[in-house]
Amino acid sequence: MKPLNYAILKHFTKVEEASASHVVEALKDKYGDFKALNEKEVLTALMTAEANGLLEESRYELSGSGDVVIYYRAHQEGLEAINKYIKD
Repeated sequence: MKPLNYAILKHFTKVEEASASHVVEALKDKYGDFKALNEKEVLTALMTAEANGLLEESRYELSGSGDVVIYYRAHQEGLEAINKYIKD
């Protein structure tokens, strides 16, 4: 099993875009027992990946409760880097 942060990054090589809640939902079957698999911690991981040039923000929307939901995507260079250093 990959470390959780690796799994989060690899998720973006399989989808066009995702928010923190989408990532949590996608990984909960395999990583559901990890304390860090929650929206706050995943959002922190996504922002770190963005700061490191692996992901970029793709869009924003308001949730039903009025919270801003940020969607991220892996651009071409990010995809190449993720796939180079994190193998399936």
